[in-house]
Amino acid sequence: MLVCGKNHRIYLIKCRPERSRRERGHRIQLQMNFKNLFRFLHELNRNNSKEWMDTHRKWYKEVRNDYIFWLDEMNVKLAALDNEYYDTPGKKAIARINNNLMFHPQKPVYKNHFGAVLDKAPNSADFYIEIGLHESMLAGGVWRPDAKTLRSIRDAIDYDGEEFKKVITKKSFVKTFGSLYEDEKLKTAPKGFPRDHPHIDVLRNKTFAVIHRFKNEEVLQNDFDKKVIQVYQEMLLFRRYLNQAVTV
Repeated sequence: MLVCGKNHRIYLIKCRPERSRRERGHRIQLQMNFKNLFRFLHELNRNNSKEWMDTHRKWYKEVRNDYIFWLDEMNVKLAALDNEYYDTPGKKAIARINNNLMFHPQKPVYKNHFGAVLDKAPNSADFYIEIGLHESMLAGGVWRPDAKTLRSIRDAIDYDGEEFKKVITKKSFVKTFGSLYEDEKLKTAPKGFPRDHPHIDVLRNKTFAVIHRFKNEEVLQNDFDKKVIQVYQEMLLFRRYLNQAVTV
């Protein structure tokens, strides 16, 4: 920046660019600082206590706010490529970092990751983002749904399971996710379905979800946003099939 000083001399001042700034009420995000996020999670993992968190609350809010703004950016990008996308601002998408100690008293006070759900339409298949200390992931689908929802999914597969299998056996889908997430399964056929059903291998599932994992080194690359978009697009037909099943 050029400024005019005394005696009409011109000085060149080098300005250090801020990582983010507010202008006319809008925050301009330059780039998500995932390194800072990983550093925070590393220290939190070493000192997993409310006392430590209270002392470092300012750092936590900095990381959390940056993550929310990054989610806002991803929210806009995903909405631009999916006309059925459900607008989900970062503040609504982000999950609490506290573990639920009431139901899981054996867990530490805080999680070792930042999680969020985008395209968060009610009663629909999730698109979950997790940036974690040891591993990061993108996941989507329906995790251990209630009996009514599970029955709806199974009825859809009973009706046109061939279409569902086309989606999950597509070459690019398998390359991205492998197979359906391995969770609890029935040992036999679900009630109302024959044991020799042509899609019995899928019908026995209690969870219908897929996961794509990232090494943290990949998260730090400049093309991480593009990879998130690619995974979202690859998962889209899978999630739409499930959404159609539970809304019919």
